Amino acid sequence: TLQRVSRFHCGTLYTYPENWRAFKAQIAAQYSGARLKVASSPPAFTFGQTNRTPGFISNFPLGKVPAFQGDDGFCLFESNAIAHYLSNDALRGATPQAASQVLQWVSFADSEIIPPASAWVFPTLGIMQFNKQATEQAKEDVKRVLTVLNQHLNTRTFLVGERVSLADISVVCSMLWLYKQVLEPSFRQPYTNVNRWFVTCVNQPQFKAVLGEVKLCEKMAQFDAKKFAEMQPKKEAPPKKEKAGKESAKPQEKKEKEKKKEEKKPAPEEDMDDCDAALAAEPKSKDPFAHLPKSPFVMDEFKRKYSNEDTLKVALPHFWEHFDREGYSIWFSQYKFPEELTLTFKSCNLITGMFQRLDKLRKNAFASVILFGTNNDSVISGIWVFRGQELAFPLSPDWQIDYESYDWRKLDPDSEECKTMVKEYFAWEGDFKHVGKAFNQGKIFK
Repeated sequence: TLQRVSRFHCGTLYTYPENWRAFKAQIAAQYSGARLKVASSPPAFTFGQTNRTPGFISNFPLGKVPAFQGDDGFCLFESNAIAHYLSNDALRGATPQAASQVLQWVSFADSEIIPPASAWVFPTLGIMQFNKQATEQAKEDVKRVLTVLNQHLNTRTFLVGERVSLADISVVCSMLWLYKQVLEPSFRQPYTNVNRWFVTCVNQPQFKAVLGEVKLCEKMAQFDAKKFAEMQPKKEAPPKKEKAGKESAKPQEKKEKEKKKEEKKPAPEEDMDDCDAALAAEPKSKDPFAHLPKSPFVMDEFKRKYSNEDTLKVALPHFWEHFDREGYSIWFSQYKFPEELTLTFKSCNLITGMFQRLDKLRKNAFASVILFGTNNDSVISGIWVFRGQELAFPLSPDWQIDYESYDWRKLDPDSEECKTMVKEYFAWEGDFKHVGKAFNQGKIFK
């Protein structure tokens, strides 16, 4: 049976697609039951852009991924820490001894597997320049690692204890690219115990849910010079600008500079995880509302009224006077899991976290979301106004991170129910008869 992590171990994992470091956290969440949303594509997350914004850097100072933000605002960087947080006791090791053994193998993966695996695999992906001596050394180091694992697994099904732990998850993920790119049958044949263990793990339902079908390498991949050359211009573009004002440099100095530049070509990989450099530039995302006709309702004008003038006397009358029933729709939302709401500040962080992840929806939406009740006895509900007649969230994969945690009901703008709810939620005052709890505090999405 799956042991559930604590009720607030749910949140968003920011990463790029197919990031093996992120896989560790995703697989751990599959075992523990943690509700993990993954933001890996625009507009919610664009690698190389989102992770360099001030907002991202304030939460994750290095700007690296994977990065985790809990629905309660709790932030973590470093993949092992995130995977540990999203695990349960069975994965982490139920005794001090088991927990220490798990940590041992997690560290082993980082220090003994990743360096040689990177040196061998990266050139085959076009990420790094090929160096024959480094590759041959990496092959020997990988053999040594496989020998250690093979001996350990001679009498064991899994690395620690009798079931999958974070040790297996970490080591499997660190060896994924080895098995997929370079460990051809003849190379891996001597390590039968490791092969059996690896195949057993990747075929567990929780691994499969994240990794899909893992196809083992049939022929050892070689350095891809063409792919490497194609990827280099994007990284070499900045130095070319530096040459502009230095045409008078002596020929010998130029040659020396060019030589140094050639020696430094692999440098961009130094501050990357692994496949970061292999990611092609993401195409600019289309406007999800581009298919809709222009609306006479100017959302920004209403928002200015709401922000700067009296809600009941000015903003609300303006809203109903200009509201476009054909171009916009009004929805009531209610959080599905009130039993998981504990301290009110955490519940408010849940709301603001959702708002932050919907940042690019602001232009075409407005919402007032309210927390009712007190600590350990509260509910969350809200009124949303969207462009179009359907829920906006399905229009973009990255707007779908939170909305499934809520029930949604479309309101009739001409009904008394809708007019009352809009008035109460926009003004943060009223009877709120449908709730049954007192107003605590509200948040506005605008």
